[in-house]
Amino acid sequence: MLKRAGSVTALMLFIPLLSCGQTARVEFDAASAYDFVKKQVEFGPRVPGTPAHSACAEWFAKTLKQWTPDVIVQEFKAKAFDGRPLEGRNIVASFNTDAKDRILLCAHWDSRPFADQDPDPANHYRPVIGANDGASGAGVLLEVARCLSLMKPAVGVDILLLDLEDFGEHANWRGSARDSWGLGSQHWAKNPHRPGYRARFGVLLDMVGASGAVFPMEGTSMYFAQAEMRKIWETARTLGLSRYFIEEEADPLIDDHLYINQYAGIPTVDIIDYDGDRGGFPAAWHTVGDTLDKIDVNTLRAVGTVLLALIYQGK
Repeated sequence: MLKRAGSVTALMLFIPLLSCGQTARVEFDAASAYDFVKKQVEFGPRVPGTPAHSACAEWFAKTLKQWTPDVIVQEFKAKAFDGRPLEGRNIVASFNTDAKDRILLCAHWDSRPFADQDPDPANHYRPVIGANDGASGAGVLLEVARCLSLMKPAVGVDILLLDLEDFGEHANWRGSARDSWGLGSQHWAKNPHRPGYRARFGVLLDMVGASGAVFPMEGTSMYFAQAEMRKIWETARTLGLSRYFIEEEADPLIDDHLYINQYAGIPTVDIIDYDGDRGGFPAAWHTVGDTLDKIDVNTLRAVGTVLLALIYQGK
């Protein structure tokens, strides 16, 4: 991904169903989310143009079709920063398709071809396994999809797994590479899976699985979607998750949400692990160390719990 421009005690969410006066219970299963992260990692680096990338895309589509018949694979072509042609696949799974009031949930699923932030220069052209940077967000959204299949939400929900996010310019690149990040979101924002698609707001997940993660109020989100961002962080505070969702503003970042905001006009918030006090992104970011051992089920649970609250409480 991109460039710069506590323990969880509530394991269950109790969601009031006002229409029938009863209380239903939906659980975000963090162990299940972890297994979805693990499965992606087992494919190997999901670098476009590789067998692992193709196999993982097929697995996503097959898995999502267990929970909804409304799965679209959007194939597209793009060009990398260095001019090489790329083929990508955005994958969209929709729930409660008749609802006009919709929420868009996004994450990228590809992994970076270059570990160009690794402390060892010998690794700078090795691919990244992307357990946190890619697989964690997609894993949380797969578990959300499973939950949605168990209890139909009042709102419509579209889960968008974005490709070619992490093929941005190499740190050593000396050419011109405008908008080389987020190629899948650029394509989708200009060519949504359904013509005229609209959502009330969107949420992007990026690097949401590491131990000790903190999610500040990222600057690009604050510019385009401040009201939506404050609602999300208020929800987290109500759930006792302010240890993760810190109410501090952070640098604006170039991530998939930038293009969804700019081109699709959907106010979209980036939930991303970024800590100015430690120097920005997690230490394993764009290194060969972004491996499964970095993933913490408590962090996955915190993010998934907030998303389910947003969906089922109609935030």
